Amino acid sequence: MTGQASPQAARVGLEQVSKRFGQTVAVEDVTLTIEPGELVTLLGPSGCGKTTTLRMVAGLETATRGRIFIGDTEVTHLPPNARDVTMVFQSYALFPHLTVFENVAYGLRVLKRPEAEVRKSVLGVLELVGMPGLEGRNPSALSGGQQQRVAVARALVMQPKVLLFDEPLSNLDAKLRKRMREEIRLLQQRLGITAIYVTHDQAEALAISDRIVVMDRGRVSQIGTPLELYKAPGNRFVAEFIGEANFLPAVLETAEDGWAGLRIGSQRLRVPSRPLPPGPVTVLARPEAIQIRVGGQGLPGTILKVSYLGSSTDYTVETALGPILVTDSEMQGGVLRAGTAVHLEFLPHGIYPLPQA
Repeated sequence: MTGQASPQAARVGLEQVSKRFGQTVAVEDVTLTIEPGELVTLLGPSGCGKTTTLRMVAGLETATRGRIFIGDTEVTHLPPNARDVTMVFQSYALFPHLTVFENVAYGLRVLKRPEAEVRKSVLGVLELVGMPGLEGRNPSALSGGQQQRVAVARALVMQPKVLLFDEPLSNLDAKLRKRMREEIRLLQQRLGITAIYVTHDQAEALAISDRIVVMDRGRVSQIGTPLELYKAPGNRFVAEFIGEANFLPAVLETAEDGWAGLRIGSQRLRVPSRPLPPGPVTVLARPEAIQIRVGGQGLPGTILKVSYLGSSTDYTVETALGPILVTDSEMQGGVLRAGTAVHLEFLPHGIYPLPQA
């Protein structure tokens, strides 16, 4: 974690939390600790339980089983207004008939704060999110990015112990989404606030998180830093969900002291590995860890598909091991055409043997 936690930032704890809707299990046995000032992302496909987990922390859903803590206080059965958390919703949930100022001030007015305090707090937080001078506008006169900033400002002005984000960028176009995720991350680090962020976008999760909780069918599949999940996925589901991946048959010939001797096709290489028994294995091969060459040695194949991306080129190559995705960021030989005969060489830094399911 970068930055320093603010004095108001709180630890969040979930202990064996489950949620059922009738016979449907939405969340099952989730245990998680989020440290003060940390940004943790709940990541997974639609229906995996991430939003339900967030809503249980917020108090918008009640856990069927388990306990939830904010700081030293158990909040499992407390109403939302007694938890000292605020949420930024996917839809922004701005009041269309109120100005930017009044949207941000709404929660403070509900608490009947003095007018001078309201004005100082609102103008200060609008400055913080890059919206000075726009307090008199209505939401309809704002861009999507500006509306998102107002939603963040409305959450921050309450000075919560925990800030919750429910897919806040999904209504923005790709370029603005990238810029806004950077702004949210910088703001969170600057304020040192504890934040829980829900998304199904793995690039978003990798870019902003101190740690990522990958969820699958209501359960936690793996928890780790972005680098840990990318470099050492604990199972095939995590490997597929975090980044692009090839899954190839290989033979693990030796394993000792955190290293494995692998044979992929005719190529032998030594890679970092958790303890695994020798024999047939499935390996994760990241597309950027495969070199593509015309001629030379390695696994022979034929280019089926070419996608030129500007700074790199993606190739789908048909081989004896099946189709393999290769990302070539060097492009020393230019952009190769479909139908070209090539050889693939695997580089140790992006090859990871996976434990059996």
